[in-house]
Amino acid sequence: MAKKKQIELTIEEKLQNALVPKEEQPYKIPNNWCWVRLGNITQIKGGKRIPKGTSLLKENTGYKYIRVTDMKNGTVLNDDIHYISKDIYNKISNYTISKNDIYITCAGTIGRVGIIPVEFDGANLTENADKIIIKHINKNLLVKVLSSYIVQKQIQEVITTGCQPKLAIKKIEQLKIPLPPINEQQRIVNIIESLFAKLDRAKELIENTLAQFEQNKMAILHKAFIGELTAKWRKENNIDLSSWKEKTIDELCTSLKYGTSKKSKPEGSVVVLRMGNLQNGEIDWSNLMYTDDKEDIEKYLLKKGDVLFNRTNGSADLIGKTSIYRGEYPAIYAGYLIKLDYGKDIIGEYLNYIMNSNKARAYCNKIKSSGASQFNINAKKIGAFKIPVPTIEEQQEIVNILDKLLAKYNKIKNLEQQLEKIELLKKAILAKAFRGELGTNNPDEESAENLLKEILAEK
Repeated sequence: MAKKKQIELTIEEKLQNALVPKEEQPYKIPNNWCWVRLGNITQIKGGKRIPKGTSLLKENTGYKYIRVTDMKNGTVLNDDIHYISKDIYNKISNYTISKNDIYITCAGTIGRVGIIPVEFDGANLTENADKIIIKHINKNLLVKVLSSYIVQKQIQEVITTGCQPKLAIKKIEQLKIPLPPINEQQRIVNIIESLFAKLDRAKELIENTLAQFEQNKMAILHKAFIGELTAKWRKENNIDLSSWKEKTIDELCTSLKYGTSKKSKPEGSVVVLRMGNLQNGEIDWSNLMYTDDKEDIEKYLLKKGDVLFNRTNGSADLIGKTSIYRGEYPAIYAGYLIKLDYGKDIIGEYLNYIMNSNKARAYCNKIKSSGASQFNINAKKIGAFKIPVPTIEEQQEIVNILDKLLAKYNKIKNLEQQLEKIELLKKAILAKAFRGELGTNNPDEESAENLLKEILAEK
């Protein structure tokens, strides 16, 4: 039986199929812009995993292989690039990406987009990302559109769930994006990049200030725990440094208790503190979960002065972070935390300070074990940690001195909130840009529909 001849659509018919119907458009845009689906203005192709039984290589073979972990900040990082052999390249050579393409991650961390630097032109692409092939569209503008809230929200809505969440190519093709005229695209990019550059400079200054603060704080803590800060106090009180003893956490604590393994919920009568609530030695009372479980409340209820240790974390830098509970609200603690039930030989505030020192961080880094996606430290290992223990009176003096010295530094930590505001400002700029509200649009320029016709004529 003969195949039916495919009817060739006119350019006007193709245009109508490519445009997003008015009732499906997310919001109003300038009259000379148009809403289109990404698949109608680009071509999207997947990457390819290396053959089963083979491995990526660290040595430079000349054949780069880009992974999702290399895709950050809208580009590809070159600090830990991997390679494939020539034999493997010959088998998967059809799955490369060019400097003219855009990447979009489709598994693992989904929705990252970025450009391909010249040095990665022709590199092989992981199966966990797709390439977006573009013509007649400003590459930098498309990256910014795809990074904006309106598109990222669509992505989150169409991710397929399962053992591993996935963003299918068909779903990417259906993403709705606002398309400005070609000259307007560059004007938008220029303004966004100018504003972002100013915000990035402010961000860099804040990050440098915070880094210097952290260095100063650690230097002060170091002096505290080798006896330098209280040298004058000891002299005035006729106490010798030999009064300091080295003891393990096990010797100082009556028990090390894991928290509840039961699930918490968004509402309830008592807070369940989790690892995210331990911040800079204090309890962060945002992003809270709750419980009404009477048995758990009775068993795990915290009392003022309790010290909590984070035994499991996805970040190697954050595992071991410790905070003191000051009784602000009734709370219990989750299973990823350990309560250090200290005895009469140590003050809770002193214990909290020393558990946040470089000495403790170095120890935690040394003893941590890694699982599938988490780093872990069990109670036995943290119990073996040795710390310097002066008399109770000197501990209190150390705490008093540290409270005063670090008070001004803790004000600097408020700069972290400014970093969050910078990211919100970037999102707001993108939102205004793709509503045509940056003041750059020229309504007398030809409509983006003419650009769309050019693209469709070549597809």
